[in-house]
Amino acid sequence: IEALRRESGALVSIDTTKAIVARNAVEAGAQIINDVSACMMDPEMLDVVRASSVGVVLMHMRGEPRTMQDDPRYEDVVSEVCAYLADRVEEQVSAGVACERLAIDPGIGFGKTTEHNLDLLRSLDRLVATGLPVLVGLSRKRFLGELTGKPVEGRTTVSVAGAFWAACAGAQVLRVHDVRETRDALNLARALKET
Repeated sequence: IEALRRESGALVSIDTTKAIVARNAVEAGAQIINDVSACMMDPEMLDVVRASSVGVVLMHMRGEPRTMQDDPRYEDVVSEVCAYLADRVEEQVSAGVACERLAIDPGIGFGKTTEHNLDLLRSLDRLVATGLPVLVGLSRKRFLGELTGKPVEGRTTVSVAGAFWAACAGAQVLRVHDVRETRDALNLARALKET
C-alpha cells in the first residue's frame, strides 16, 4: 500500500471485512475501506471506520461469501437491498461517521440470482436517489456468463456494456477488470450526458 501510494498517486481501497486488516491498511495509507458486509461481520470495524477519516463503501450481501449463492431468495430484492443499505448508512451516521465519507454498493452477484442482479441494475435510480455515491461491480461476474454463455475470459464486451448501463443510470464508481475498454465506453456515456 505504501509503495502504491508513493509510486502511483492513485487512491488505494482495501477490500476487507476484518477490522485489523482495515486498521493496518489505513495506517499504511489506504484511503477507502470497502467492506462487503457493510461493517457487519467484525464488530470492531465500526470503531476503525469512526477513528479514521477514510471513505467507506457499504455493500449488500445476503449470507456470507461461502454460502451466499445457496438459493438466495427475496420478496422484493430492490426494496430489501435499499432498506438494508439505508439501515447501514444510518448506523454509520449515528456512530458519528460523516455521510460524505460513505458510498453504497448493491452487491451485484453477492447472494443474488441472475434475475435479482438484473432487477437491481434496472432500478439503480433508487439507490442513486439517496444522494450517496453508488458503486457497481459487475465485471465478468457469473450472471453475465449465464446470460451470454461465455466463460470468464469472454465476458469483456458484456462487462463493458454493463458498466455503460450503470454509469448512464448514475453509478459514480465502477469496479472493472477491462479498464481501457470501460474508459472508452464511459467517455461515450459522459459525452451523451453533456448533450
